[in-house]
Order: sequence, then structure tokens, then C-alpha cells
Amino acid sequence: MNKKIDQLAANNIRALAISMVEKAKSGHPGGAMGGADFMHILYTEYLNFDPTEMDWTFRDRFFMDAGHLSALMYSQYYLLGNYKKEDLQNFRQWGSVTPGHPEVDVLRGIENTSGPLGQGHAMGVGAAIAAKFLDARFKGLFNHKIYGFITDGGVQEEISQGAGRIAGHLGLNNFIMFYDSNDVQLSSMTHEVTSEDTAMKYEAWGWNVITIDGHDHAQIRKALNEAHEESEKPTLIIGKTIMGKGTVTATGDMYEGECELHGKPIGETKADYTKTLINLNANPENPFAIFEEVETHYAKILAIKAEKSAYKKLQITTWRKENTELSQKMDLFLSGKLPELDLSSVIQKPNAATRDASSAVLAYLAENVENIIVSSADLSNSDKTDGFLKKSSILQKNDFNGAFLQAGVAELTMTAIANGIALHGGVIPVVATFFVFSDYMKPAIRLAAIQELPVKYVWTHDSFRVGEDGPTHQPIEQEAQIRLMEKIKNHSGDQSLLALRPADAIETSVAWNMALNNTKTPTGLILSRQNIKDIPAQGTSRYEEATEATKGGYLVKSTQNPDITLIANGSEVATLLEAAIILEKEINLKINVASIISEGLFKQQSKAYQDSIIPKGTLVFGLTAGLPVNLEGLIGDSGKVIGLDHFGYSAPATVLDEKFGFTSEHACTAILKYIEESK
Repeated sequence: MNKKIDQLAANNIRALAISMVEKAKSGHPGGAMGGADFMHILYTEYLNFDPTEMDWTFRDRFFMDAGHLSALMYSQYYLLGNYKKEDLQNFRQWGSVTPGHPEVDVLRGIENTSGPLGQGHAMGVGAAIAAKFLDARFKGLFNHKIYGFITDGGVQEEISQGAGRIAGHLGLNNFIMFYDSNDVQLSSMTHEVTSEDTAMKYEAWGWNVITIDGHDHAQIRKALNEAHEESEKPTLIIGKTIMGKGTVTATGDMYEGECELHGKPIGETKADYTKTLINLNANPENPFAIFEEVETHYAKILAIKAEKSAYKKLQITTWRKENTELSQKMDLFLSGKLPELDLSSVIQKPNAATRDASSAVLAYLAENVENIIVSSADLSNSDKTDGFLKKSSILQKNDFNGAFLQAGVAELTMTAIANGIALHGGVIPVVATFFVFSDYMKPAIRLAAIQELPVKYVWTHDSFRVGEDGPTHQPIEQEAQIRLMEKIKNHSGDQSLLALRPADAIETSVAWNMALNNTKTPTGLILSRQNIKDIPAQGTSRYEEATEATKGGYLVKSTQNPDITLIANGSEVATLLEAAIILEKEINLKINVASIISEGLFKQQSKAYQDSIIPKGTLVFGLTAGLPVNLEGLIGDSGKVIGLDHFGYSAPATVLDEKFGFTSEHACTAILKYIEESK
């Protein structure tokens, strides 16, 4: 250990961070300056990774919560050789690999996209759960550490309560989080915002808490050593740091700990950028330089990291030779591929609710896919994820042999944790709750979409037919909100989320198959509470016909030269099918009925296919239990959609169907009125 080099390296990080912000004319320099000491010690002495293979599966992982401290990360990784000088100089610019908030880029060391505070460390908790899950199945291989970095804002975000509770409850001793406690926030001092005892709070959740001077390298090492030795609890290291550490004025006076240093360039504060660079041993003529002694030191560190990881790789190679079957299973897990599955073999009860149909599939998956973690927000017996639970067991402290995470009432935390599980790799995350509570999940759903994570969402109780629970529990606008994500492309150019609302039990099996095979983006399954009449097969196999849902939409009833096409998804398909049979019999109309399980996926198909399902220039009538906008993008200029434009009411589902006009008889009346108006 070399105190001079360590201090020089920390100052180098500070100088680089403020130079990035200064050149970009935006960013957050003060916190980066405060966290530099911990980052340097962590990365040079504790965090295990292979510099030649940054995505090595068995590496330690660092999850940043405070994404606004991206300059801190990029500066640290620049010293490690993961970025070029030009990358730092192009901080926050178009086309750069150094965006304003870090975006997942594992080959450069960025494990997660962060920015919305609180979610980053919750993802870290998810990664720690995934590592524990895998280590229970491949003992000794996945014993790496997950590190988190959080600030005052992240601790204050409500998601931190859920993440802290779950991590403590599960005894995630592989999770170590540094809390950069500098008493300064973006627009206020921390004492103006809170008077809580953070240490006591985390201790109450079952954490090991250590408070240190976050600039004292010896104390940082001692805390990390203690955290590594902890066998029962996650560790929170509260590092008392100084916002803008090392900042000086034009006269050379220290100017540290000030609120204005948080969120704007040093040159726009009462501090002086050039004098601060000099105070940090940097050359103002070359502010993006790596100090010569620091560069030499880091070259040695990287050689040590490579040697250490090479030794671990030899151990893994030996293990593979001695455990060939387990090795093959591990490779399957890590590949993201599935074993051979046949969801057509899942026996579905006649006229079942699609949540029950999903339960049957989950029971099948519990017995046939060994690397799934299913989680429910204290609703497993209602969202029917208990189909999986009955074939598995819950994850608990010192026992990760199960595969069901009882998240408690914490939808946002649960969903962010699922993102972390997906980011870690090797495990397929599934989370479930009532559809109306997807409102609580949306920030984490959005980050899953941005990060292109194949998380699976099970949303049950999909409409006003929740009934007696009333408007607070009856989703009306939720499908429209989720469908908007189908209209947004991710940075790979793909539809950012796949939302599937199946029409019956068999289509639910197909929807689950679609979800499992979607490894590029998150998938949501929108499922009914109430029973739905089965869609009859037009030929010999309902399942085979339902596989047409993979195109986003298909005809469940077809005839040549139809007078009108009826479209819906979910339970409304059966209602329209019933209405079509009545109208054909009584009015002698020729009617097609389409199940459009995903508008986004349907619109990816060829124009010829889309026109074969919903013909141009013909009458199109849609029925949706949500806002009319759910189907308005499909009906053309002259089409008609019946939906809801108001919240629900508390009453039995059958009564609401009648009152809101969602019976086959009401549908017939509305269809005939539409036909008459179109003449």
C-alpha cells in the first residue's frame, strides 16, 4: 500500500470528473469528488474482475445507484483502461459512450443503467439474489460479491425501504453497499430534508452497518475487510464524505461541502476550476491526463487482476472436468436458452380464467425449467403464481435452493430486483401482481425496457371485472399505458416491450411460450380474474391455431368476404365471438373475429398479413374493457371502438358487464348501430 499513490489516484479521479463536467458545461462534479477515495480503493484492492474479459460470468459486480455520478465511474474506468481520453472529452455529447447517466455497457464495466434514484441499488440486491440462487446449485462458483454505491437521494427514495428490508431478511451477505453521506443534496442540505438515523434503520432491517470517514483509506479498507468477513448480513458502509472534496476558490481558499457544487460545473460556482485542478495535482493545460505515477500503478493493478482471475478460471476448469453434467446445466443457464419445452402439453381446464391458465403453465415451468425465480407482491394465491410455488419453495436466509421470492407488498422494489436478476445473468425473473398495481412498477418497467432485459410480468385482474373491489382495483387506463411501451423503440431498434392479453386458456399457453422466447425485451402477460369461454377451434387443434398469436393478431373466426371484422383482445374476444354467432344467425351477416393479443407485434407484420386480418376499406368494430385508444390504432378511419371512458364501480362483475354494455347482447346492438351509421 502506498499512501502517496492512493491519494494521487483519488485526486486524479477528481480532476478528471470536474474536467468532464466543465467541458460538457453540465453534470454533477461535487459527489464524484467525494466518492473518489472509496472507488479507487474498491477497484484496485477488492473488486475482482478480468481486465481482458470484462463480461466474465464469475466477476464481482458494481451497481451504481447515483447515476448522476457518472463522471466518477467514467474517470475510474478510464484509469482501468476501459475508456479513452476522447470518450471523457465527449462526456454527455451525441454519439458518445459516456452519456450523462450511465447506460449498461458491461464490456466497459457499467453493470446497470442508473439515474432514477433508488433503483440502482435495488438492482444490486437482485444481482445478489441471483448469485445466491446460482451458488446454491453450483456450490463455490458464484461466491462473488455485489457492490452498491448510493447517496442521500437514493436512501430517501421509498424503494430503498423495500430493497433494505428484503436484503436484510434474506441475509444477503454477498451485498456490500457504500453510502456516500456528504450532507448535501441537489437543492438543499440534507438536514433540511430528514432527521432519521440511517444506521439504526438499516440495522433494524438486519444489516451490518459500519460508519467511517469516507476519505480515510485505512478506514475504507477496514470496513471492506469486515464486510467480506460478514457471513449473515448485507453490509452498509456509511462513508462520511465532503461534497466537492479538494475544491478551492481563486484565492486558494478551500471551498468544500457547498450545495452548489452538486449539480453544475465548478467554474459556475464560487470555486475556481483552474485553481482546483492545481490543488488536485493536475495540469490545467492537460486536464484529461492520467498522472504518470497513477498510470504505472494501475498497470500493475490490472496485471494482478488478470492473474487472479486466471487462477479462478483454472479452478473452474477443474470443477467442470469433475462435474460434467452440472457444467452442462450451468452453461444452459448462462446461455439464456431454454430446455426443450412443450406448452401444448399443459392441460388447461375448460373455460378457465387466464390467470388460472397461467398458473397451470407456471406449474409446468417449475418442473421443467430450473433457473426461474418467480416473485409475487404478497398475492401468489390471487395472481395464481402459487401454481409455481406449490412445485417449489421460497427463497430464505441461508437457503436459496427454492425459486420463489416472497417480495411482500413492494411492487416497485420487486420489479427493480427482477431487473438486477436479469442483469446478473443465468436466471429468468418473473414478477406478478394485479394489473392496476402495474402503476407502482412502471419506473422499473421503463428501466427494463431501456436496458433490454427479458423480465416477465404477470398482471392479473385485468379489467373492471375485478368487480366488488371497486374503482381503486379496476384497471381502466393501465393497458393503454403499457401499450405505449409497445410503440417505443429501444436503442437496438426493437419494440421496447411486448404486452400480451390472451383471449382464452389455450392462448395463454401460447402467450407464455412467446414470453419465454422473447429474450430481447420485457414481456407483460395481462390476465383475467374471471372465467372466459374457450375459443372453439376452427380445425382440429385449438393450440395450433392459437400459435398464430405469435404474429400479434389472427382470426379466431373467418369467412370469405366478410361484411364486418370484429377485433378485441382478452376476454372481449369471446364476447364478440358470441355476438358474431347471434348476428350471423339472426341478421345473416358474414363476420370475421380477430384476437389482437399485441398491437405492437401485429404492426410488425407485413402489410399483406395485416390486411388479411383487418381488411382495408371495410367495417371494423372493436371492443375493449379499457380506454378506446387500446384499439383505435387498428380500426382505420371509419372503424368504431367501444370501450370505457370512466373509472369502475363496486359491484359484481356480471352486473358491471351489464351496466357498462359488455355482454354479447349489448355488443350486437352496438355493432348494428355502427353498421347503420356507416351506410
